[in-house]
Amino acid sequence: MMKPSLIILSFLFSTLLPISLIDAAGGQWQLLQPNIGISAMHMQLLNNDRVVIYDRTDFGPSNLSLPAGKCLPNSKECTAHSAEYVVAANTFRALTVQTNVWCSSGAVMADGTLIQTGGSFEGERRVRLFEPCSDFTCDWQEINFALGSMRWYASNHILPDGRQIIIGGREQFSYEFYPKVVDNKVYDLPFLAQTNDKGIENNLYPFVFLNVDGNLFVFANNRAILLDYVKNRVVKAYPPIPGGDPRCYPSTGSAVLLPLKIIRAKNVEAEVLLCGGAPKGSYAQAMSGKFIPALNTCARIKITDPKPNWVLETMPLARVMGDMLLLPNGNVLLINGAGAGTAAWELGRDPNLTPVIYRPGNIIGSRFELQNPTTVPRMYHSSAVLLRDGRILVGGSNPNSGYNFTGVLFPTELSLEAFSPSYLDNPNLRPRIVLPASQIKLKYSQKFTVRFRLTGTLHPNSVSTTMVSPSFTTHSFSMNQRLLVLPTKSKLKRLGNSTYQVKVKLPDSGNLAPSGYYLLFVVHQEIPSQGIWVHIS
Repeated sequence: MMKPSLIILSFLFSTLLPISLIDAAGGQWQLLQPNIGISAMHMQLLNNDRVVIYDRTDFGPSNLSLPAGKCLPNSKECTAHSAEYVVAANTFRALTVQTNVWCSSGAVMADGTLIQTGGSFEGERRVRLFEPCSDFTCDWQEINFALGSMRWYASNHILPDGRQIIIGGREQFSYEFYPKVVDNKVYDLPFLAQTNDKGIENNLYPFVFLNVDGNLFVFANNRAILLDYVKNRVVKAYPPIPGGDPRCYPSTGSAVLLPLKIIRAKNVEAEVLLCGGAPKGSYAQAMSGKFIPALNTCARIKITDPKPNWVLETMPLARVMGDMLLLPNGNVLLINGAGAGTAAWELGRDPNLTPVIYRPGNIIGSRFELQNPTTVPRMYHSSAVLLRDGRILVGGSNPNSGYNFTGVLFPTELSLEAFSPSYLDNPNLRPRIVLPASQIKLKYSQKFTVRFRLTGTLHPNSVSTTMVSPSFTTHSFSMNQRLLVLPTKSKLKRLGNSTYQVKVKLPDSGNLAPSGYYLLFVVHQEIPSQGIWVHIS
C-alpha cells in the first residue's frame, strides 16, 4: 500500500477567511490525510468500509503515482486520478481509471458493485465497475459505448427492480437504464428541456428521489415532476419553488429525501428538502466579476400529498455548493460550500466553513443548529459521505482548471478531514449493537432482533432503529441517499448487564428500500451507535 505524502497543502490562506461569529453548538474536526494526491470530486462508501474517490483525468499529473505496470498506454504521465481510502487504517492506494470521469455519476448495485456512468470527452458513454474486495487487488473495469447517450452532469438512482436509471446531462433531455434489458434505448424527458436556461442550463445534476409509490421525484432548475419511468409519463407536476430561483447546477443548492418513517407500510409519507443555491442571474454576474450572495433559504415539500406546497425556511447561513447528508439519527447535515457566487471555475467566494444541523422534527424556527467550523475551505468540486462510525468524511475542493497550489484564491485541496457531529461529543452515551452481526443478509418484511448495550441511563421512549443507504456524492448532490426509520414489533426488553433488545421489521418492498447494502443503527437520545452492514433482498 502506498504511504501518504507528508506535504501539507491544506491550510494555505485559512487565516484570511471569514468565520461566523454565531456561537457553535459542538462537533469536532480531524485532519485524516494532508495529501492523498488527488482531489475528492466524487466519493462513495462501499460495504467493506472503504471509500472510492476520483476527480478527472485531464487535470494534468496528480500527486499520486500509479503502481508499476499500471501506467496507461500512450499516456505522457503515470499518475492516478482515483484512489481507495481505507477508513479503519486511515490509508489509501492508487486506482487506475482509464477514461475521463469528470462530472460523472453513479450508484451501488444490489451486489455491492459501484457502477459509475459517463463523464466527459472519451468517457461520456462509458460505464465503469468497481467491485469491492477484501484485499487490495480490485480496480476499475470499463465498458465502452455502454450508454445510449452522452452523460455528463447526469444523476443516477437505484430502482426497485435492481437497475439504475441515469437522468439528464449536458444537452441530454432524456434518461436510460443500466444494465440494459435489450438495447441502448433512450427515453425522451421534455421536462429537462423545459427547465434548461440557455447558456447557463441550471438543470444539470437534477435532484432525483424514489418516491414510496415507485415513481421518481425529479427536480430541475426551480420545478419538479413525479415521473412514471416505466410508462414514460409525468404523473404529477409540482408547484414551482417560491421565488423561482434556480437550485441546480451551476446555481448549485442541494437536496435530500427526508427520513421515511414506516408506521404503516401503505401510508408512508415522503418529504423533500432543498437548501441553498444561487439567485437568478448569479452565474452571469459571477462571470463578469460580481459575486451575488447565495440563497439563505430551504424549501420543503411533502411529495405524497394530493395537493403539495413548498414551505420556505431561513437558514442561519447562506450557502451555495453545499452538501446535504442524512445523519443516522434522522437529522440533516449541511456542510461545505460558499456564501456567494456559483459553481464553475473560480466563480465561488466567501467559503462557508460552518456546518449546520437541520432537525426536521422540530417546529419551524428551531430546526437549525450551528456546529464548529473547519479551517479548510471546501468550494467547487468538494464532497462528503457518511461513514459507518457516524463521522463524515470530507474532501475535495478544486475551483481551478488544473492542480493549482499557488497564485490562486482557493488552491487545489488534496486533504481528507473527518467531521464528528455533536452527537459524538459524549461517547459514554452511545449504544453499541451486539446482535445481529455485520454483513447479515435479510429479506423484505422480515422481523429480526436487534440487541445493544448502553452503559448510561436508558430512556426507552428515545430509542429507534434506522437504516441508511450510503450515497454517491458529487457536485453537492448525494445520489441514492435514503434513510428509513424501522417499525418496532416488540417492547424494548432489558436482558441485564446494560443489554437491551427490540424486534424490528424490514420494509415490504423495493419501493421503500431498493435491494442492496444498508447501514443499520440504533439511536438513543439522538446518539447513534456505530452502524452494521445489512443486505436486503
